[in-house]
Amino acid sequence: MAFENLSTRIQTALSGLRRKGKITQDDVNEATREIRLALLEADVNFKVVKDFVSAVKTRALGQEVMGSLTPGQQIIKIVDEELTKMMGETAVGLNKSPHIPTIIMMVGLQGTGKTTTAGKLANHLMKTEHARPLLIAADIYRPAAVDQLKVIGEQLSVPVYDEGTSATAETIVTNGLQVAEQNKNDYVIIDTAGRLEIDEQLMTELKNVKQIAHPDNILLVIDAMTGQVATQVAEGFDQSLDVTGVVLTKLDGDTRGGAALSIRAVTGKPIIFTGKGEKLTDLDNFYPDRMANRILGMGDMLSLIEKAQSDYDQEQAEKVAMKMRENTFDFNDFIDQMEQVEKMGPMDEIMKMIPGMANNPALANVSIGEKDIAHLKAIVYSMTPAEREDPDLLNPSRRRRIAAGSGRNVQEVNRMIKQFKQSKEMMQKMSKGNFGDMNQLMGGGLGGKISKMAMNRMAKKVKKNKKKRLKNVKRFKS
Repeated sequence: MAFENLSTRIQTALSGLRRKGKITQDDVNEATREIRLALLEADVNFKVVKDFVSAVKTRALGQEVMGSLTPGQQIIKIVDEELTKMMGETAVGLNKSPHIPTIIMMVGLQGTGKTTTAGKLANHLMKTEHARPLLIAADIYRPAAVDQLKVIGEQLSVPVYDEGTSATAETIVTNGLQVAEQNKNDYVIIDTAGRLEIDEQLMTELKNVKQIAHPDNILLVIDAMTGQVATQVAEGFDQSLDVTGVVLTKLDGDTRGGAALSIRAVTGKPIIFTGKGEKLTDLDNFYPDRMANRILGMGDMLSLIEKAQSDYDQEQAEKVAMKMRENTFDFNDFIDQMEQVEKMGPMDEIMKMIPGMANNPALANVSIGEKDIAHLKAIVYSMTPAEREDPDLLNPSRRRRIAAGSGRNVQEVNRMIKQFKQSKEMMQKMSKGNFGDMNQLMGGGLGGKISKMAMNRMAKKVKKNKKKRLKNVKRFKS
């Protein structure tokens, strides 16, 4: 997971301050020294680290902390705010054209995932704005680049304009834009060529495409695993093309995260999207404040709520809630719920969005992957219909039969049944509005002190964002 090592190091450095009623200068120096080392090991740019540590130390030794009743938590708040500032403070969206189509030009080095990201972006726009995008295959150099984009287009039912590899990129873009205008596509996404390194020929072609297309957005696609090299690449492309934003790909493959923390501070260009995973749904808006919260183990409830709203079946959720109230929740519902949750992404990622879960010792070694869920499903599918509907029937002999049928051992079957009962009990309490146990589960510190007021603010913000998206949809359809 991105930032995993950094998150652990920073949380460890700050954990000693949480419990202290009074903070000394030595305490601040020790904590900031550890944070500095953690950032450098995460491959964050040296000047960025220096400025960040200096800002934290200055504020931490100021009156806002020394005069506070909870100086430890005040310093954590400062670190959170400075991390957010480092990554850009506020989320930045795409530039929208006053008339259709809005043109997006994808640029970057070879191997960063431009073509896949073009498809992910098309899918994201269709999902959030009900857009009708057109993809233009203007990468005529990389073998099978055009075919790859056409396959992605087929998967998404999105039209792809191409002329093979015989025409020039400039000709393809010119003709593609005419097709978009005729078909009234509201977005055009141009997949351009890349190189192993920045060269004059590449930049000349990209400048020509820019001059023809007049793009509203030039998105630089960068591989997060390249570390500090990412900032150098960004500076090179920006000098020639004046990029409008950055898409960080393969964020799940880099436990350091230095590129995400450095790129805005060094180049001044915002990170607009992040890509994690190979699925065409694996593209997220980048929110600096939410990322800072995750790094500090404070969770990311807003993203979790938005994920649930977009991926969760509302009708199914209402049925489950009814079953909970009536105490008729069974193993069939358990499997349905698992499949719903699977749509939201890896379980460990979801857990870390919940405040207090990321640094809860009880969950430190918990790992729930696709295989684990497949094993649970195998156990349930080895039960008879009557056993699935009535878990009380599962006596020792039945459990041994289920274990043999699913290829798992009896201990796993027993553990799964116990987990089911615990989940059922917890969900019943939640359905009745008893959140006391949930606060206890979240642990102490900042995670366990989320107030009802804060949750209401989150819900209002999500609702506001949803209204904004609907407004954009109406504007583009008119």
